[in-house]
Amino acid sequence: MEPAQISVRLLLSFGLSLTVPLALGVGPAHADDACAAFTWDVHHERELFGTQPQIVTGGQALAASPTLAADRLYQVRLTAQSEVKFLQPPGRKHGDGGAFAGLVGLTVEPGGVYRISLDQPSWVDVIAKGTVVQARDFQGRPGCNAPHKIVEFLLPAASPITLQFSGSSVPAVKVTVTRAPG
Repeated sequence: MEPAQISVRLLLSFGLSLTVPLALGVGPAHADDACAAFTWDVHHERELFGTQPQIVTGGQALAASPTLAADRLYQVRLTAQSEVKFLQPPGRKHGDGGAFAGLVGLTVEPGGVYRISLDQPSWVDVIAKGTVVQARDFQGRPGCNAPHKIVEFLLPAASPITLQFSGSSVPAVKVTVTRAPG
């Protein structure tokens, strides 16, 4: 083989050795985004989590609870779970040692399937007309906090609803309430 041919082959090999890893590393932008792994369409929730939250303090009792509105991002300050008077016992048992909790109100119009999205692995119970509303479905993504967890509930129209947050390891949780697409 001629020296010129060897040089060309070396340059091609060197060029390919740089190009292939670069091409493999330049995959879709969402490949490294843990939040892109939701199987639901969550673009609306993701947009809301990109906005500035309104800060509210979760109530220790229903009478002292703030009221949330749909399609807004809130940061709910929580308190020691042992100090919260839940309307119904939390659906998941958490030791009170160090856990945070709080209550907020909500009214939706119209009724239907809504998503409650959280940035933390906290538990959320929905109470309507004095009873616990069972979750229809949920998704969560480790490594994602915009949002971390989304739970769907069938909510009644124009009826007072209470969201009970419990078992949080942090003293605040970001929350959105959105109508499920479709």
